[in-house]
Amino acid sequence: MPHTTPEPVDFFARHRELLEAAVAATESRDHWTPYPESPSKSVYGEEAPKLGEAAFRDQLGKPFALPGHPGEGTVQAAETSPYGFGLGIGYPRVSPEEAVAAAKAATGPWRDAGPDARAGVAAEILARLNAASFENAHAVQHTTGQAFVMAFQAGGPHAQDRGLEAVAYAWAEQKRHPCSARWTKPQRKGGALVMDKKFTPVGRGVSLLIACNTFPTWNGYPGLFASLVTGNPVVIKPHPGAVLPLALTVRTAREVLAEAGFDPNLVILAAEEPGERTAGFLALHPDVRIIDFTGSTEFGDWLETHARQAAVYTEKAGLNTVVLDSTDDYRGLLRNLAFSLSLYSGQMCTTPQNLLIPHAGIATDQGVRTADEFAADLGAALDKLLGDPDRAAGTLGAIVNDGVLDRLEKAAAVGTTVHASRPVDHPEHPEATVRTPLMARLDAGPDEETYTREWFGPVSFVIATDSTEHSLRIFRETVRAHGALTAAVHSTREEVLAAAESAALEAGVHLSENLTGQVFVNQSAAFSDFHGSAANPAASATLSDPAFVTGRFATLQSRRPVVIEESTHA
Repeated sequence: MPHTTPEPVDFFARHRELLEAAVAATESRDHWTPYPESPSKSVYGEEAPKLGEAAFRDQLGKPFALPGHPGEGTVQAAETSPYGFGLGIGYPRVSPEEAVAAAKAATGPWRDAGPDARAGVAAEILARLNAASFENAHAVQHTTGQAFVMAFQAGGPHAQDRGLEAVAYAWAEQKRHPCSARWTKPQRKGGALVMDKKFTPVGRGVSLLIACNTFPTWNGYPGLFASLVTGNPVVIKPHPGAVLPLALTVRTAREVLAEAGFDPNLVILAAEEPGERTAGFLALHPDVRIIDFTGSTEFGDWLETHARQAAVYTEKAGLNTVVLDSTDDYRGLLRNLAFSLSLYSGQMCTTPQNLLIPHAGIATDQGVRTADEFAADLGAALDKLLGDPDRAAGTLGAIVNDGVLDRLEKAAAVGTTVHASRPVDHPEHPEATVRTPLMARLDAGPDEETYTREWFGPVSFVIATDSTEHSLRIFRETVRAHGALTAAVHSTREEVLAAAESAALEAGVHLSENLTGQVFVNQSAAFSDFHGSAANPAASATLSDPAFVTGRFATLQSRRPVVIEESTHA
């Protein structure tokens, strides 16, 4: 029998209701998700956990297959699990020139397909990534050091939520204008002027995603899907320490694109070995017109300064701050804050660093607590939270790289250590490097040089100020100068909450008030909470809002006169 090419699948028809629900969720801002966050067999299937781990284990020590991927040779990314073993996976090697050329060559039919088709393909990619969440969770755990449940949630369903959120914004913004319109201008003499006009969303060009080591999918999916749905091919440059989660994503995306009748080179993996630094070469390529980056302030600033041909969306470092004034639930405050400082060993861009409290103390339901007493109480709350090794391991995860350990060592020499970091034995992975948070006491004036730089990792400072007003002034000034991704305030006084909100608006940072329960300052919910802000130096983009997608495409028009034939009578 002659070979026949299967008909392309109409994924938009399959996912239209999902896409409409996602757009509605961005408008209501209520809780909504199509991707269950619980790693439960009853949700994902009885065999899903076992099959997911087996798929991860089976990939170790082997080349990662990406059929039809451009380039020749293999990249040995030297991925090492923070839990104590090497992954030993090789990835396809592709030069920056080859990657950009192949991506650019795939663009035409993808542009012509239109927003509906592109959104449908993206939704199908996310559906398949969701189905593979257990395999991805092991990949995230053993490249980032996140504990398994966190790796499942943040690396899987929560990342997929953020991806779908970007799809919803991109799809809706492209459909703001009609595909076509008839324009009629009446005239005093003669017939009307009539034009037929077409409006086509067109992507800017090749999109480059430069991913981070700690949250490769959560931070990576918004840019990936925003660019794809707006008509741009995407070259993904993973961090050398966390390639596998994005390689799995690329493989899934290429499979879906091919089934939909498109060139799979619309998504390309540009893996590199440690020290190769191909991101800089890719970022300056004249055909790279969009860049998404998560990482250091130094390289983020370099991209914003030098990649002038591209729209650059960055998430960098900042000084996440908590202003403490008063509380009517002191124990709840301590529990909540202890967990926020401990989660994933503080290796989150949203973890609080600077805790500002008047030297004389704050009013609580347990009496006034001075800055020193508060620091001691918070240290005790950390010890209680992390006293059990199993619970500690599940909360802290593992230290992702030596840079975090180096900062932790240096932090032990600043201020007065009020809670020393200690090693924790992991019950399942004896080779894992696990550390509890370090907390130091500083004073607002003399120690300014210390607390006005980011100490990424399990490091925080209790900073004594002259008053709550002084705390708010430091908060406003330091965030405006250095940036932040999160901020929080605790107060029983409405005038203080109002002043804190005003300071946050001036500084350009999102604010949380009086968190004492199961919502934490370093967690955000897609479709409801914004993440990042272009209003302060820590980021140039927000996940997600219309500005995150509109710079990735232009709406171009074509027009032609309509000839209206006059009727004739015999």
